[in-house]
Parts: sequence; C-alpha cells; structure tokens
Amino acid sequence: MAHGERPLVAVLMGSDSDHPTMRECETMLDELGIPFVTRITSAHRAPKKTTALAEALEAEGIQVFIVGAGLAAHLAGAVASVSTRPVIGVPMEGGSLRGLDALYSIVQMPSGVPVATVSIGKPGARNAAILAAEILALSRPELSGRLRAFKEALERSVEEKDRDLAAGAGADGGGTGRERTA
Repeated sequence: MAHGERPLVAVLMGSDSDHPTMRECETMLDELGIPFVTRITSAHRAPKKTTALAEALEAEGIQVFIVGAGLAAHLAGAVASVSTRPVIGVPMEGGSLRGLDALYSIVQMPSGVPVATVSIGKPGARNAAILAAEILALSRPELSGRLRAFKEALERSVEEKDRDLAAGAGADGGGTGRERTA
C-alpha cells in the first residue's frame, strides 16, 4: 500500500497459509496504485472478530473487500452478511478437492447476500484485484486510465508472443508448427 493513503480495498484471508496466493492480489493492487490493507480472520475460529473487523473496515472507508478462503470457505459470506460494500471471493486451491469445495461454498450464497466469485487460486486472486479496480474506477477516472493501460499491455503481450511464434521462436523451435498441408 502506498504510504499515507487511506486503504480502499481490504484483502482478508482465513489463514496465513492463504497468503502466498493472496500476494498475487496484493501485487496487482500495487501495480494499479490502489491502497489496501491485508488482514487474517476466520469465519469459524473467530466469528466475533470477523464481524467486528468487517464493520470497522467499512467504517474506516474500505470500498471493496477481497476475501480468500479455502475448504468450507465461509469467510466471504460472513463479511458480505455484515457489510454493504462489494465482496469478491477468492477460492483457495487445496484440500482433497483442490479448491472445488471452496468455489462451491463461495458461489452458492443465498439471495440477499451476494459475493462475486473469481476462479480458484492465484489467477482468481489476481482477477479479484482487477475486478475491485473496475468497481473503484466507476468513480475514479485516473484509475480507469490505469486499467486501460493495463489491458493495452495485455494485448501487446499477446501480439508479441504471436509474432515470436510466427518468427520461429516458439518452444519447439520450428516456427509456428501449427500449419499442416494435406
């Protein structure tokens, strides 16, 4: 988080074991220049703390919650149940179902308690930061510009990789290797 700036996003996670995945989220928020705060809490092991933390963060001006959790993954729903701010759930990869259980837990919220849900693991954590930025950009034109630049860089990256592949720099060293003649 940039020093001296009030956090706009709260990155919450159920355990310190989730932090390697959620670092992807923090990195993307940093790249987009969005101030954030990161905390650990648990819907099951510390429900009172979770409620108090979500309410306090909202009162301090948090605009979006990004919540990573695995297994039963109730943390995002617990936060959404006490906050009027958007909540984005990131299912953690792990357990015997490799994150599928967390995905189902986060996406299956009852009517009236919405949680936006992204993909499992690190790609989801990164996408959660981008989604939070898109939400914030609705009222922050400078952030909208940074998002546009980010997406243009993604496009240039694809063009460069295609050009490299067509020029023979592909992994197999044989040009595109994709064209076949009968």
